[in-house]
This record gives sequence, C-alpha cells and structure tokens, in this order.
Amino acid sequence: MKIFVWGDLACFTRPEMKAERVSYDVITPSAARGILESIHWKPAIRWVVNRIHVINEIKFSSLKRNEIRTKISAGAVKSAMNGKDAVLRQNTSEEREQRMTVMLSQPAYIIEAHFELTAHKGDSDTVEKHYNIFLRRARNGQCFQQPYFGCKEFPANFRLIEGDFYPDKSFYKDKPLIDLQWMLWDLDYTNGMTPKFFRAVMENGVIEVPDMLGEGGAV
Repeated sequence: MKIFVWGDLACFTRPEMKAERVSYDVITPSAARGILESIHWKPAIRWVVNRIHVINEIKFSSLKRNEIRTKISAGAVKSAMNGKDAVLRQNTSEEREQRMTVMLSQPAYIIEAHFELTAHKGDSDTVEKHYNIFLRRARNGQCFQQPYFGCKEFPANFRLIEGDFYPDKSFYKDKPLIDLQWMLWDLDYTNGMTPKFFRAVMENGVIEVPDMLGEGGAV
C-alpha cells in the first residue's frame, strides 16, 4: 500500500539534540508508522514501513517557539490513578521558555508499507478485513486523529495512491546516492522501549527501510 503525505512544516527531532529541536533530513519510519496508525490501527495488526520516497527538496528553516520546561512524570500519573495524592498540573506562565526549532519546509513523501497480523488477532481478524478497512478510510480521508509531522502543530495531509493518481517524481530522481547517516527506526516496545537505529541511504529519492523486529506474516 502507498499513501502520499505532505504538509507545510515538519520536525522529526534528533534524540541526540537535548535542548533544541533539530529535525532529521527526512521523515523517520516511526513517524511514518504513526501516520498509518492514525488512519487505521487495531491491536491485531502491526504496520511495517518498507520504503520512504522523498518527493520535495530537503529544505530547512528555523524559528523560536514557546515550550514547557518540564513535563508531568509517569509516576505522578500512576499515583493519581491509584488514588494517591499527586500533582498533575503545570503553570505554563512560570515554566515557559523559548527554544530554537530547526524544521523542514514543504515536506512531501510517499510511504510504502504493509501490515502484519499479530498475536492479538481474533477469529474475525483477517488480512482482507483490515486491508479493506484501511482502503476505505484512506480513500475518504478518514482518520482517528489528525496525522502530523513530528509535532502536533505540524499537521500532515494524506491521500491514497491508486488508479491514475501519482505525485510528481522525486526531486532526487537520478541524483547521486545520499547517505543520511544514522536515523531512529523506532522503539522496541517488547524490550523496554529500546530505541533502534538504522543507516538511512537515499538512492533516486528512495530510502529502503529494514524491518528490525521481523515478526513474520507479511501482508
């Protein structure tokens, strides 16, 4: 399955940048998976991104944004859920600070992906069922939440690629191979949310994405 996604701005933050937000050159596989899951997801399926096609030229811009210095801890939330006293508020006036964001301008990609059935599938969960649900929702522009490019203030538009519709060719078509260095692939939720990285290489505007979990049962 292929979908075309585009927007005005994007920021796929590099984890090694602690204080400031600096985006990767292109969308990460985890962010691409998040867009697919915003269209259709159930515990019975796992999305696997196969390829990312970079359509527009990679361009950066920067600005300062107001952000919050701290966040509510997971421990405080768990305490509140267990009926214990916990502080679950933040004073945005006192904790606000300006941080620089280096982001992408006019990002556009084709996400090529498939899904796999997981151990959580039920008797009614079939490949055909979830495939048709995704097609119907993508064709109608339906989503459970607004897809976004890295930050929720950077919404992403999407359109299913089928029939005569196909975006313009990549700006990097027929250009030399570009090494984008190490990039975050995703978090391994089965292993304590361990981050996994891969060496991203773009050839003719296409990045081949490995499946670093490899549960099998490809669709």
